[in-house]
Amino acid sequence: MTNPRRVRPRRLAALPPFALALSLLPLPLPGANALEEVAGEKKALDACDRKLCALLLEKNPRGEDLKCSLTKTWAKATIKSAETQTTKWGFGDARCTVHLNMSRADLVAALTSPEYKLKAPPHTVDCLVEEEGGAKPIKATLAPKIEFKNGKAEKVRINLQKIDGPFAITGVLSAAATLEDRIGLFHRSMVKSVNRYIEKHCVNLLATAAKDGAAKK
Repeated sequence: MTNPRRVRPRRLAALPPFALALSLLPLPLPGANALEEVAGEKKALDACDRKLCALLLEKNPRGEDLKCSLTKTWAKATIKSAETQTTKWGFGDARCTVHLNMSRADLVAALTSPEYKLKAPPHTVDCLVEEEGGAKPIKATLAPKIEFKNGKAEKVRINLQKIDGPFAITGVLSAAATLEDRIGLFHRSMVKSVNRYIEKHCVNLLATAAKDGAAKK
């Protein structure tokens, strides 16, 4: 079974735009002080995953908005596996929490309109990042934007609005977000992740759920 803390960061871009608010922050060898997963972390992520997939595939603008309280813990090795020549991670493990709140009508419109600019409201992400043997708090506010055409994502912006915390850490995160929004450092992979999530992941997830449900009857 795959260790959820070891999944590559690009695969963590699984809950757009939650992915942009949480997993696209390129946050971080387990050790004595390594951050461990919070109880119920994966269960909450899976529940939000199912809820979002159902919303995206049903394409019904009426109903409850997408609201999830989510936490994700990353191991240092997971983050370092996604390093590039311009973005390096020199810290330890990290844990982030976000209270996701997205309009159902906006999400459906993004998939059903000829062209649509999906603008997530500002979301504050609270993180703990290991540095020099301790866990340092980081607070970032993002308002991700995804441009859709005929139901497919074509452009993604992280849109980091504010970040507070130790400069050694926030400087790396701010630089990565700036590089992405200005020159599209990870743009192609993010767009692919969003489209793959909708077209493949959600279809397979709900098909499996339906099959499992039928088998239990």
